[in-house]
Amino acid sequence: MYQKLTPKQKALTINLDPTIYGTFAEIGAGQETVRHFFRAGGASGTIAKAMSAYDKDFSDAIYGKEVKNRYVTQNRLRKMLRYEVALIEERISRDNNPDRKFFSYANTVTTINFDKTVKGHGWVGIRFQTKENENYNEIVIHVKFKENDATLQQETLGNLGVNLIFGAFHYFDNPRTLVESLYDDIAKDNLEIDMIDFSGPAFEYVDNRLMSLQLVKNGMTDAVIFNSQGSNMLPADVLYKKNIFAVRGSFRPVTKVNIDMLKNGMDMFFKDAICTHEETEVLIEITISNLRADGDIDERDFLDRVDILGKLGYTVIISNFSEYYRLIDYFASYTSGDIGVAMGVNNLLMVFDEKYYKNLSGGILEAFGKFFRNGMRVYLYPYKDPETHQLLDSSNLKVEENLKELYKYFKRNNRIVDITNYNPEFLEIYSREILRKIGCCIKGWETQVPDGVAEMIKERGMFGYKEELPLKQFS
Repeated sequence: MYQKLTPKQKALTINLDPTIYGTFAEIGAGQETVRHFFRAGGASGTIAKAMSAYDKDFSDAIYGKEVKNRYVTQNRLRKMLRYEVALIEERISRDNNPDRKFFSYANTVTTINFDKTVKGHGWVGIRFQTKENENYNEIVIHVKFKENDATLQQETLGNLGVNLIFGAFHYFDNPRTLVESLYDDIAKDNLEIDMIDFSGPAFEYVDNRLMSLQLVKNGMTDAVIFNSQGSNMLPADVLYKKNIFAVRGSFRPVTKVNIDMLKNGMDMFFKDAICTHEETEVLIEITISNLRADGDIDERDFLDRVDILGKLGYTVIISNFSEYYRLIDYFASYTSGDIGVAMGVNNLLMVFDEKYYKNLSGGILEAFGKFFRNGMRVYLYPYKDPETHQLLDSSNLKVEENLKELYKYFKRNNRIVDITNYNPEFLEIYSREILRKIGCCIKGWETQVPDGVAEMIKERGMFGYKEELPLKQFS
């Protein structure tokens, strides 16, 4: 457990370190971060320059123009960081400043507007060295403000900047602590961090997907997204004004059932929404509660699942949404487009279980108002009972007596539709049975997972797989 310091203590610690020297460039919310360093005392040995290029023309003259005149972007932030570091290297002689570690801190943000219709968000980052003459490292984060006052948001931004600078120099060798320390002296209700990216020699072995997982696990955000290459993505960039089709599951491992459900449900969604794949974001969702199903989160297991899904070309969302309505509510905050969700019969039965909505004042009706919003449809994949061999779909699944008429309403209005073009052979594939066979080295499961997945599991020893040992010969 690290010792929490106040922003003033952190700023003073940095100021009193003669080896740390750099610049501050803050756009959009005042010079809130550098103010802490000026007030702490001893700043002359730390601050080479502090600037705030508010005017767009002036900013463009320094950092160049942005596509579509968008200034609160990751691209803008990284331009600022690299430009300012290059300037330090050009103007400050290394010979006259031995042992100094240079840095550049920058942010580009927009705070809440006058009508309070836009909450405010921004990009914050630092480019820094941990040793003299070492290549530079970068930490970049995206934040969303939750406070309803611009002044309060500015103060929060200032605290965050101090935490980031202090963490970069004092916790670079422990990124988990660094992430946790970003909220020192900041309430989680006041700020959301929904993307973080580490790069550089100090973070050579840092997997940014694990850092994203920390954000959700620690309650810093409700969801993170990364693409099939494993790169962290800003949710707004992925979801904004898109149609969205999602499938939730454990994917431990992904099976032919999962892919059959996804592809056939997606084909139906494209026809219903009259849209194309290019106009739609397809997401595979894994919830934190699913990752915790066996106790603490096994990070190796998490990466195994995500690596397989990435190999298959899918974008993954890790969320804190145990209930489906919260997932749809989240999507709707980014888009007014069509939303579809493919799920199995068992998951739909859980959706119609009132016990999950006791925390809502409007109960299940409130949840369904959010879940079935804007024409959202459920694409239901059938289930074959392994004991009775009965096939369950929307026509014969049984909900509680008091919810039957509600269920019929959604079914009659095509808000719950059956996936009919499924492969009957896949209905007897059960992921738990596959997982048991993998762990026990029982052959036969290989044909029940998508092409290339079995080889990947065997090669990397995923999900407890071990090569079957040859029998010892005794004379």
